[in-house]
Formats: sequence, C-alpha cells, structure tokens
Amino acid sequence: MGGDDARLRAVVALAQTMAAAYTPRESWHAAAVGACEALGGSFAALSVWERDRGRLRVLVNAGERAEGEDEFPECEAYPVHQFPEITEFLHERWAGGGEPDAWVETADGAPAAGAPARGARPYCHQRVAALRRRGRGCCVVAPIVLHGRAWGELYVARPAGAPVFDRDDADFATVLAAVVAAGIAQTERLEEVRKLAFTDPLTGLANRRAVDLRLDEAVDLHRTEGAVVSLVVCDLNGLKAVNDTHGHAVGDRLLERFGSVLSLCGAMLPGALSARLGGDEFCLLTLGPPADEVVRVSEELCARAVSLELGDGVACGVASTGDDIGPVRSSRRLFRLADAAQYQAKAAHSRRPVVAGRDGDVIRLADSPPRSPHDRRRLRGNPPGGDR
Repeated sequence: MGGDDARLRAVVALAQTMAAAYTPRESWHAAAVGACEALGGSFAALSVWERDRGRLRVLVNAGERAEGEDEFPECEAYPVHQFPEITEFLHERWAGGGEPDAWVETADGAPAAGAPARGARPYCHQRVAALRRRGRGCCVVAPIVLHGRAWGELYVARPAGAPVFDRDDADFATVLAAVVAAGIAQTERLEEVRKLAFTDPLTGLANRRAVDLRLDEAVDLHRTEGAVVSLVVCDLNGLKAVNDTHGHAVGDRLLERFGSVLSLCGAMLPGALSARLGGDEFCLLTLGPPADEVVRVSEELCARAVSLELGDGVACGVASTGDDIGPVRSSRRLFRLADAAQYQAKAAHSRRPVVAGRDGDVIRLADSPPRSPHDRRRLRGNPPGGDR
C-alpha cells in the first residue's frame, strides 16, 4: 500500500510542477525530472515526433547525462525508421482500439517485461545499442498522446546493475505519460494565448504591446550598460488610397507585403523586433547594432517599400541612442524622437529615412508644442517639458 501511496504522490507532484511551468522548456524539464524521480530512474528524456521531418527530436535530457547529451539539445534527433515502434507498434495498437502502453528495453537485448512481442529478437536494436553505449542497463519507453495523435515519447533509464524495470513500472510509466500529455497541452494553450497577446494577427509581426515591453527593457539596458537602442518608425504611404480604390482586402495584402519586407530587413539586424504598431504604422526595434547599421537597413527598407506593387513607399524615421540625441531616460523619449523623424519624412515626401540627431529639425520638432490646433502630428511619449 505504501508503494501505491508513493506513486500517487509522485503523480500529483508531476502534475503540479507541470502546471506551474510558464514556458514549453520549463514544462519539458518538469516532465523529464518528475518522471525520472517517480520511476526511480537515473536519466530521463522527452522527445517529440516531427512527422514532417520523419524524426524523433529530443527536447530535454535530465538526470545523469552521458557524454554528448546536452540538457536542451539543439539538434539531437533520430530518424523514425530507427525506432519502428513509433510508426508500427504504436499505430497498430491505436488503430485496433488499444491503449498506447509503455514497454521496457534492456541492455542485454533479452525480452523484457512489457516489451512488444516480436519473436526472440529485441524490438529495437537502436535503443539496446544506446543503452550499452551510455552505461545504462534498462529503459522504459512511454508514448505520449496529444489530441488523439502520437506526440512523442517519455524515456526513463536506470544504470547498469540497477534493478530492471518490470511490468508494474511500465504500467506506471503509461500513467505518467498521460499526466505529461495533459501538462504539455496546457502549456501549449498558454503559449498560444501569449503569442496571440503579443502578435499582430494580420501580419504575424509583433504588436504594440510587445514593442512597449521590449523597448522598456532595452532602454533600461541602455541606462545601466550603455547599450545602443534604436527605433525605426514607419508609416506606409498610400494605404487609404488603396483601400478606397481597390477595397480593404487589397489594402490588407499591402500591409502583409510590407510586413514581409520589414521582417526581411529586420533580419539584417541581429535580434531586431519587427512590429506593426497599428493601422499603417510599423516599427523596427534593435538593441546592440550601431546607429549607422540601423540607418543603412532603414534605407534598404525604404527602397524595397517603393518597389511594392501598390502603395507609395514608406515614411521612415529613426532615433538611436548611438546618435547625438541627448539623454534617453525612458522609452517614451525614444518613441517621441522616432515619431518626429517619421513626421519630417512624411512632410518632405522623403524616399529615405530621416534620422533624429542628423536632421537639425527633428529634436526641435519633438520638443515643441503643436504649431496650431490643426497640427496633425501624432508624437507619442511625454508632452514637451516632461520626462526625457
């Protein structure tokens, strides 16, 4: 009875730890560590079946890792033909209405408790070879099923000389795999919600909320470490005319096309965030690249925007702490300067970016009140005289 209580507590602990995970990586790690402890293993791995690539990719290795086993491997993957149970055994069992039960493999290749019947030979030579190579005596493999489909597998091993997993262990591993599947499903739902919260649905770029968060972090790094922060604000010219002439569906395609151009140019700047602020406004946010490099990419962006089939190019303003723009103590100040530069570019019908600190009027414009009640400037950030 005591053993049953311990296993029940292990199941509850695994479920609670996975429920507390905030990111997929945290969820994978919690699954591997929890299953390893619950089954008395020394090592555990969680892998996903990538159908489109025909491979089993390892997401996390936990416990006593052998040489070459990274905790979160970048490229540890195995062709599924090396693991026939993925495409044969599991599908055959599920297709017949059975359950995706776990099974045991041993390093000596002898038939193990819970192993699928395949005559006298071991089921998976690759697993047997891997156990021997890494000094492990046995493993239990539990398929993970998500939304009625094979998602991947949970793998727990014990060292050579330790007791071999038995049928009860395999049955318990099946239960743990179900708990892991539920935890992964929850994490994926949360990740999708987070993604939607910070993503523009039309273009797939980041949205204003994502920019605000990232820009605040970047400006903090600028203030504490002197990192160069640059903001490129773009206003897509001619969108209203496209909407009025061709309809909003065509206008949306123009926004999507420019979003793709922005993403392409953003990729030229390491770590750049490409975003749609709303309507016809977009931006690039960078942390690290020098101002000259950001300006060069902005010029490329302007040139590519002109070549789009519809629209009339883009008005582009740049503000970078790498230029002589005075102290930047808040994200609002950088936004206001980039807005003012973009306003100058729009007013001058410029085909090139206007850069704060390099155009003498931009800082004055950012710091001045509206010229008249009819001034249509939309400069974000503090009012003149506020925190800069």
